[in-house]
Order: sequence, then C-alpha cells, then structure tokens
Amino acid sequence: MLDQLNKYEENDHFFFQPTDNLAEVCNAPTDKAGVYVIHELARGKVRLIYIGMSGQKNKDGSIKIRKAGYGGMKDRIVNGHQFGKILRKKSWPIQMLKEDIEALDVYWYVTFSEEHHDFPRDVERELLELHMDIYGQLPKWNKEV
Repeated sequence: MLDQLNKYEENDHFFFQPTDNLAEVCNAPTDKAGVYVIHELARGKVRLIYIGMSGQKNKDGSIKIRKAGYGGMKDRIVNGHQFGKILRKKSWPIQMLKEDIEALDVYWYVTFSEEHHDFPRDVERELLELHMDIYGQLPKWNKEV
C-alpha cells in the first residue's frame, strides 16, 4: 500500500516505546516537510495505525515548514496534538499503555524537496484514501480524510 512512498529518497524511521523520550528517539528532520506513517507492534503483530503530515501549502504555491519548537517534521511528530489537546510526547505513551502497544515504528518521508514538489497534505490524503479503499476504514488513530 505504501509503495508510492519509495520515490522519496530522503526517509528513515525510528522506534518509540512508552518509556522513551519521543524528542530523543525521533530522527525526523527539523527543516523539511513530508508525511509520516506509524505502525504499532502489539501482541506479535504489526499494523499501520496512523498517517500524518507536516508542512502547509502557502497561497503562492511554496511550502511552509514548522518553525516552532524543534521545527519541521520532528516538531510536528513530537509536539503535535493527538488524543485531545495533549502533545504527542505525552499522549502517545498513555495511549500505547491503554491499547497494550509495545512499540511504535514511525517512518517518515520528505515529500517536498528540490527533487520532489509533492505537498504533504496531498500525499497524506492519497494514502488515507487508499487505506479506505483497501480496508474500508481509516487507520485507527486517524479521525478523518
């Protein structure tokens, strides 16, 4: 399902456990925009549970990259809100314990660069729609397309 992400050469991933410091283990760039895909490792299975993005399209067609906190995708992953108005660095460990998730495997892809001009929101929407087409629902941590 995620084959279309293979074209983005600038990518990586990291593991996050509930006892980790998210800011320390997150290796996403602080000056780039793109998408991230999260898989849970729970009860011996791996499952995609969230598709997110960082970076907005400006009115002039340029990319707006987060400047606050760490900046870029890293800041969106670490300090973005999820499960209410709680920062991910706090909400993820709580949610993982509630759902008995051992670890998260977070893959990130720079979609807007000198080589690629794919706006993160467009890529995220395409991935979510594909997930809906295949599984009939969004990943469990996503709320809407």
